Amino acid sequence: MISKIQRIEIKKSLILFMLVFEICILIYFLFAGSNTAPTPVTQRNVPSAEKKSIPKATVPPTVGNEQADQNTTHLTDSQIKQRQVKIKKELNNYLSTVTKDNTASVSFYNLAPIKGSKADRNADSAVYQNGALEVSSNDKKVVTAASTYKLFIAAFLFSQKANGRFKWTTENKDAFNRMIVNSENTFGDQVIQKYGMSSMNSVLATQGWYSPVFSKTKVASTNSHSLLLLLKDLENGTGVFQNKADRKYLLDLMAKQTYRTGIPAGAKAATNGVKVQDKVGFLDDTNNDAGIVTLPNGQRYILVVMTHGHNQSNLNGFPRIAKITKKIQTIAYGSHS
Repeated sequence: MISKIQRIEIKKSLILFMLVFEICILIYFLFAGSNTAPTPVTQRNVPSAEKKSIPKATVPPTVGNEQADQNTTHLTDSQIKQRQVKIKKELNNYLSTVTKDNTASVSFYNLAPIKGSKADRNADSAVYQNGALEVSSNDKKVVTAASTYKLFIAAFLFSQKANGRFKWTTENKDAFNRMIVNSENTFGDQVIQKYGMSSMNSVLATQGWYSPVFSKTKVASTNSHSLLLLLKDLENGTGVFQNKADRKYLLDLMAKQTYRTGIPAGAKAATNGVKVQDKVGFLDDTNNDAGIVTLPNGQRYILVVMTHGHNQSNLNGFPRIAKITKKIQTIAYGSHS
């Protein structure tokens, strides 16, 4: 028989067993609970179909990207040619009208846009490659040069300087300034007297320009084509204008010349903010202007307009030149270039 003491020991063992069993169950549920925690939202697995439907973030283009997009959009060769033909046709039609009575000569030559300028970056920049829109009317007709002959004086002196036969002094530089800016005659007359008409005409002829410009029997004469060629050399730094300092010096003076109711006024009327470097001439009924025009967007052109008749005197023919300039610029480049 089991003694009373043994029963007590068995009872204690059972209690201890039950206690251990309950502790084990508690531990099991604690660990099992931690392993069934919900998946964090940030780690949610997105189905592949849903991933494809999520759009990528769009970054606004920078100015540089916009310019790059603009650069990559080019006209085709056919489109370029069509634009050029259309513009030239309109220009030629207009010049035929304004020179019909033979009292005007006009030469127009478009220069390529300034490198890196807005016009250069435009999709239509190829339309305006050097000379692509060149037009003229009565351009070989020899007429009175008036004070545009002073550009030929400058060209001759630059050639002599290159050959060591002329050098700048304070005195002759001041006189040269007044010849270009104020269109004074004294310095030009002194140059002709010193070097002689024959030698001067010979130098001008070697440049491919009309010669003789200077004559003892008539006033200085030339044509719009020759003035255009001279301005092309001046702009490009070719021929007698290869000295950079002298070239800049002359162009700066032309930008400051006093008489600005011709090409400068017309170019500004078409597009505000233009820069014009020009030289005028006026004598009796002759009003002439020859210049290089730079538009704010970087487009550039050379224009020579030589006029007479129409009861012109002194400076009253220059508004006629301004009107021609405005129309040509508007046809070639639009009114908001």
